[in-house]
Amino acid sequence: MKFILNILWLVLSGFWMAVGYVIAGIICCVLIVTIPFGIASFRIAGYALWPFGRTTVERRDAGAGSAIGNLIWIIFAGWWLALGHIVTGVAQCVTIIGIPLGIANFKMIPLSLLPLGREIVPTDQPFATR
Repeated sequence: MKFILNILWLVLSGFWMAVGYVIAGIICCVLIVTIPFGIASFRIAGYALWPFGRTTVERRDAGAGSAIGNLIWIIFAGWWLALGHIVTGVAQCVTIIGIPLGIANFKMIPLSLLPLGREIVPTDQPFATR
């Protein structure tokens, strides 16, 4: 079932959301100082392509640096990406078959706003908290 949902996701919204994250990552990497944001953006782009079967968990070693970084990320890139998830999620919830995909889009909004200090793990790992 995860495979079918991931294929539908990829075709209906995953590709375009991943392109948004890649563009944000390239811009961040060009600016040199924001390379950690670019790396986080590329990591989330992979998650945006194939989200079912994976989840995000908080990293216990994330500190004040990730909190400050998240604040900077929200201002410059996070709210644009969150807006993309909101628009695609609402559009997908219009159809019955798209409701699970729309809900998955809504679940990705917190990650698009606060990517630093989070880790993407498979859902079948024993230490993954949901």
